[in-house]
Amino acid sequence: MSALELRASLALASIFGLRLFGMFVILPVFALYAQGLPGWNLTLVGVALGAYGLTQAILQIPFGWASDRLGRKPVMVAGLLVFAAGSAVCALAESPWLVILGRTIQGAGAISGVAIATAADLTTPAQRTKSMAIIGSTIGLAFAFSFVVAPSLKAAIGVPGIFAFTGVLALAAIVVVAFAVPPVPPTARSGDPVSIGRLLRNPELARLNVGIFALHAVLMALFVVVPLALVRSGLPFPSHSSLYLAAVGIGFVAMLPFVAVRRIARHEREVFLGSVAVIALALGVFAAAGDILAILAAGLVIFFSAFNVLEAKLPALVSKAAPPSAKGAASGVYASVQFLGTFVGGAAGGAVAQHHGATVLLVGCLALTLVWLAVAWPMARPGAGEHHPDSGLGPRGPHATNP
Repeated sequence: MSALELRASLALASIFGLRLFGMFVILPVFALYAQGLPGWNLTLVGVALGAYGLTQAILQIPFGWASDRLGRKPVMVAGLLVFAAGSAVCALAESPWLVILGRTIQGAGAISGVAIATAADLTTPAQRTKSMAIIGSTIGLAFAFSFVVAPSLKAAIGVPGIFAFTGVLALAAIVVVAFAVPPVPPTARSGDPVSIGRLLRNPELARLNVGIFALHAVLMALFVVVPLALVRSGLPFPSHSSLYLAAVGIGFVAMLPFVAVRRIARHEREVFLGSVAVIALALGVFAAAGDILAILAAGLVIFFSAFNVLEAKLPALVSKAAPPSAKGAASGVYASVQFLGTFVGGAAGGAVAQHHGATVLLVGCLALTLVWLAVAWPMARPGAGEHHPDSGLGPRGPHATNP
């Protein structure tokens, strides 16, 4: 990678890390925290966890569209300010509905698609997967770190304090946008506009959108029930961080060959489909585990091994499939669907767990993952459908070269 590509990748990865740490750190502590407060039940816990994803889903496309026209960096700054405001509302909230309102405002800072498009703007196609892997790896590290420190943070500053801390991290991310992210050349966003309808009808993008919806719906649903299952298994809450550290750490190490070793990474289709199958395997393990700690721990390791690979691969595949003049819009659609999955997984997961139990929820997640695998199976080998800058949504030929 060139110095500029590396700088851009690291800066954008840090923005993702700072922002998503604030989203992830609440997952392992919120259900247990709310359980002891008046007015809360599992349905409201799920809605609070998923409300962030609803406004993210609604606003990612407008944010991506705006960034194609107004520039990436101004739109990212605006989104981070909105996220910080929502964090303040959550920190001050004293009722379930105010927490849900704050989470809704947090989600209105919908910049994930814009950041992905910025990474695509500032890297060449040959280096883009590496850039997305850096971002995906940082997301994985943020996930691991947040789960490790969440119990200690809850003990030290409480859940309201955690919400306030996430607002501070969003403000820190604004500094990174202003001073560390390189300017995006106007030519990176040039070209004839592509309609949202054409993006939605593109089969390769549609498969990736189905995938990110399923992945994040499953993630949110899992963390409605897994922390409670760990407590029932006899693992006290302060010890959860050690288990999460081990599971996510092993998963992160297992991910590295699939994104960093060229001989493995070049088999992108096989790696991708295999990772989806591993997610299904993990859900089967969770469904069979009951309250047995060893099986729950094995399920976490299996799940995060595949989750980290998919978090790195999916945005890179989107950037390859999207036309250059609509990378912001395509990434916005992708991020919208991602956070729609977050909302559905949290809200529906809480309701299903409350009324039908954890096993029914896990079987439902397994069924969703198998549908994803069936939809993804016909995917083209990555690179075969990459778009030429002047060809709208037409595929590139196998011998086409980069301009």
